[in-house]
Amino acid sequence: MNILTKPWLWSCVAAALAYALILGLTSGRGAGELAYAALSFGAFAAIVGLGQMLVITLGPGNVDLSIPATMTLAATLALKAMGTDPGTAVLGLGIALAVGFGVGVANYALIYLLRLPPIIATLAASLIYQSLAIWSNRGLRIKPPEGLADFATGRFLGLPNVTWVGLLLAIVVWIALERSVWGRWLLATGQNMRVARLAGVPVELVRASTYISVSVFAALAGYLLASFSGGAALNMGAEYLLMSIAVVVIGGSSIAGGNSNVPGVWGAALFMFLVVSMLNSYGAGAGARNVLTGAIIIGIVIAASTRRART
Repeated sequence: MNILTKPWLWSCVAAALAYALILGLTSGRGAGELAYAALSFGAFAAIVGLGQMLVITLGPGNVDLSIPATMTLAATLALKAMGTDPGTAVLGLGIALAVGFGVGVANYALIYLLRLPPIIATLAASLIYQSLAIWSNRGLRIKPPEGLADFATGRFLGLPNVTWVGLLLAIVVWIALERSVWGRWLLATGQNMRVARLAGVPVELVRASTYISVSVFAALAGYLLASFSGGAALNMGAEYLLMSIAVVVIGGSSIAGGNSNVPGVWGAALFMFLVVSMLNSYGAGAGARNVLTGAIIIGIVIAASTRRART
């Protein structure tokens, strides 16, 4: 098959062009540092993007808006339990993943039992999770144990450790989607939920496991981000709400559901970091970054809709 037909290609090309443009504007200074930073910070966007991609694959109306609050709550509770004590990284990881699992169950319960639209359910639940995070740390910035911080900021074979974690998760997600029964169930549910149910697909089990997955991914991202940045802060996940959706759309996954694109998420994550870096270098504020991100998403959605209409 022609590689030019692969949707993930264009996000990767866009990331490469953005990288080349920045190097051109800076006369090639700091090329290595820029690449390292893109791989480091892009990893967090890729991790939450992979989870959001699974939810969006479920079909129209499916999106998780509780990702930022989940990241904050998981990081806060995990770091508070560790208390900077050495040898507690595994304990903190277990707590973070447990928080993610609990959040996923709660979100799906609101969607299934109360018949709330996913957008409303996850947005309302996020207010509760953020309040719990505020109550648990009472405004203090909780620092990670030194060994965990060293791992989060360290590198292996020249790549940041957080990048290796993100790549490993991407491989796991790709295998699950392409080689497992669950992946076929998820794609079938996203393409037509009613037909999938009539075909014997356990639709509600697929939906529940998907919402749990996105929350676990968000919790892991929060745990790693807090360890990387030197502590858990109450606004640490704010930028990942729009970012988690942007990397899915830019990465080539269908917003209509039934289609996912793992490599594209990574390409889009790198592209978005590089664009933000370029805007920062020119003194653009958060408002300008959000406007540009929104414009990119709208443009890609319009282009995809036009392409479908022509075929």
